[in-house]
Amino acid sequence: MIQERRYRDYAAFSRAIFHGRVQKLSIDGGFTCPNRDGTKGRGGCTFCDNRSFSPAYCREAGGITRQIEEGIRFFGEKYEGQKYLAYFQAYTNTHAPLEVLDERYGEALDHPLVAGIVIATRPDAVTGETLDYLGRLARERYVCLEFGVESTSDAVLERVNRGHGVAEAERAIRESARRGIITGAHLILGLPGERREEMLEGVERLSCWPITLLKLHQLQVIKGTRMAEEYRERPGDFPRYTLEEYLDLVVDAIERAHPDLYFERFVSQSPAGYLAAPGWGLKNFEFVARLEKRLAERDAWQGKKYNTYI
Repeated sequence: MIQERRYRDYAAFSRAIFHGRVQKLSIDGGFTCPNRDGTKGRGGCTFCDNRSFSPAYCREAGGITRQIEEGIRFFGEKYEGQKYLAYFQAYTNTHAPLEVLDERYGEALDHPLVAGIVIATRPDAVTGETLDYLGRLARERYVCLEFGVESTSDAVLERVNRGHGVAEAERAIRESARRGIITGAHLILGLPGERREEMLEGVERLSCWPITLLKLHQLQVIKGTRMAEEYRERPGDFPRYTLEEYLDLVVDAIERAHPDLYFERFVSQSPAGYLAAPGWGLKNFEFVARLEKRLAERDAWQGKKYNTYI
């Protein structure tokens, strides 16, 4: 018996779409980023170091098919009979000519155990031509575009050298959804200069866009990044939440989210060797257990305080 949660989670979404468990396999498709290669800027976002969230097999296995095989070898021992999604995760996975995208996505989709693809990208890195192509592909296979929105404050986006604004994020998401592509959005909670209420307003604002999936996680300050330098120099600019404070922030976000969207995750944990702060040392399932307890304690549920963003 599956216990009903106080929010719509990714497992419920997966059951509705795939009628069973699905596992994402992180893939490094060999793309770069327009905020690194000079197309939009150089140096990338101040918080970014892809090594801090990319599995080792992505860096070591080589080609796309081999990465898929390594991922299946790892996860297949834990769960039998599950489906897999090829998750193009590293950097900006629509930042290439259409023929390159078609070749790399096609290689993943040709694998017999891959049920679909998830494409992590930036709002300013999808052209109309690319979206038309993905819309056609989505009529035949599962396709999800996951947009790194990160914040709905233009001032905060500029501070972290994101290279795009909120208007571009909204336009990209609306144009993707209009073509029948499943859309997801990603927000970072705790970026420097962003007040708590602004973060919650961001969740409410995103809830009014045509997204299906929402991914949240706490800001992680990664060693060696420009943000790590800023954190050392101006720590007061960062809202440094304790675990208990962050739990309450997530509960507030859940209450203000649209009742129909699905939450994919709430927390992330980079390897300790990369992480400067925060040092919670908590795995995703451990956080979820605490979150469900806090939701019950506060008698909170998804959409309880949802209001249309104006």
